[in-house]
Amino acid sequence: MSNIIIDPNAPVPDPNAPPKPGFDLGPNAPTSPATPAATQATVMDSNSDTFAQDVVESSNQLPVIVTFWTPESEQSITLNEVLQKLVLRAGGLVKMVRMNVYENQALAQQMRVQGVPTVFAFKDGRPVEAFSGAQSEAQLQSFIDKLVGDAKPPLEDAMDHAAELLGEGQWAEAEDIYTTILEEDSTYIPAFAGIIRAIAVSKDFPRAYEMLKQLNPKSRNAPEVLQAISALELAEQSAEANPSESDELQKRVKAEPNNLEIRFELSQALFAQDRVEDAIDHLLEIVRINRDWNEQAGRKQLIKIFETIGLTDERTIEARKRLSAVLFS
Repeated sequence: MSNIIIDPNAPVPDPNAPPKPGFDLGPNAPTSPATPAATQATVMDSNSDTFAQDVVESSNQLPVIVTFWTPESEQSITLNEVLQKLVLRAGGLVKMVRMNVYENQALAQQMRVQGVPTVFAFKDGRPVEAFSGAQSEAQLQSFIDKLVGDAKPPLEDAMDHAAELLGEGQWAEAEDIYTTILEEDSTYIPAFAGIIRAIAVSKDFPRAYEMLKQLNPKSRNAPEVLQAISALELAEQSAEANPSESDELQKRVKAEPNNLEIRFELSQALFAQDRVEDAIDHLLEIVRINRDWNEQAGRKQLIKIFETIGLTDERTIEARKRLSAVLFS
């Protein structure tokens, strides 16, 4: 990222000041915008006449990101498109203002814009961060995260609420929330993955697989989707398992401790009873006895459980430590 040093004591630019000598973009400079129209007030086009209101004054309420761009710059157009998506996803915690350099030469001169795209962040009426040049989506997301700090957008609140509902077994309500989020942003993969998880809880497995067919290969391999698929597969296994057989299976495992097929069936039955820790214990024992059994079925099943209950779940963290100890002993 090419950074621009911001002087905190520098005066706020006067949008009505004339351009300085030497700042000439030529007589054939385009004047019509080439970026898509903003879909919400949090993303807008501005000019020198409204800069003070749209940027300086607004930044007293929330961070404002200003992009200086030109219509023929592919880097500018790409950055604007990605940044707009991320700003809209932030759910009102940050604002984006686009400034066509050709139409706002004096202001660009005052802001010392040397090339496009150049991006400034305003807070409390002053520029606080800036960069120039093309950026990856991850870099732009990091830029926004730094500006908004610990503030949480409504979208994340909605995702958290849906996850809570799902954890309580209220899959229909959770699916409704995920669907609403997708209607606002059809590219938000975590919401799609949430729908798959909700359908898995409802046990409507064919519908879940039909939905997965809609995804392109890149989206299907997104971490959130892979975790949802693991949850779906485990839900199918649990539906096929007979929890009432767990007592009999435990007796058989006690009689034949090295019979890994029976132990694996027991772990499935225990998981179906929501006895997650017990299921993990038996899978770890399978790995300890023979890690290569049935094409490493024990380890693979553990990974599915980790992805289903969450990689930050305390049970996952503890079990992964135990798995590492077994694998590297």
